[in-house]
Amino acid sequence: MPAVYARRFAALGAVTALASAATLLSGSPAQAAPPTPVSAATARTYLGQLAVRAEGSSDGYSRDKFPHWITQSGACNTREVVLKRDGENVQQDGSCAAVSGTWKSAYDNATWTQASDLDIDHVVPLSEAWKSGANTWTTAQRQSFANDLGQPQLIAVTDNVNQAKGDKDPAEWLPSVTSYHCFYARMWVDVKQHYGLSVDSAEKSALASILNGC
Repeated sequence: MPAVYARRFAALGAVTALASAATLLSGSPAQAAPPTPVSAATARTYLGQLAVRAEGSSDGYSRDKFPHWITQSGACNTREVVLKRDGENVQQDGSCAAVSGTWKSAYDNATWTQASDLDIDHVVPLSEAWKSGANTWTTAQRQSFANDLGQPQLIAVTDNVNQAKGDKDPAEWLPSVTSYHCFYARMWVDVKQHYGLSVDSAEKSALASILNGC
């Protein structure tokens, strides 16, 4: 892995810890959404810089090679931190589990009041990451990617929508809310650029089409 990405991975743990600590100390999240991705113009630039390669093999892939959800602070794991961040009036019990709140899923505009109706989506799916470069990472690096609160990589969405998405890239799947496509493409490209992941030609074409319409 290039040195620049190694440095980013090293810094990621500190950024995540600081964000989690700020949330717990203040009693409320700093924002009610994933971190804002780069602008469409910057995303177009990033997209032009990403390596274009045929999608790699799934050989050797396992979700266990991307350990999640890890403890972020106290009793709170990554899932619970994202549920708190992305919801409104979220109340948590002593084990940090969300026991009440309201969540609006950006992918389908559905509103939920039970945390069990929500999945935490990896915007760039773990399998997709594996096939575009993460297969060469260490387990620690894959863990950082799978629990990254500092990039626009994690979002609470309707569980069956997330399951329908699976490991599809934007050439194969997009949120049903068309007005969210631009934001989604910006998130996707931002994450791939940050981690030095490649894109395949169909994926790049789909992303370019979306971003050119932003």
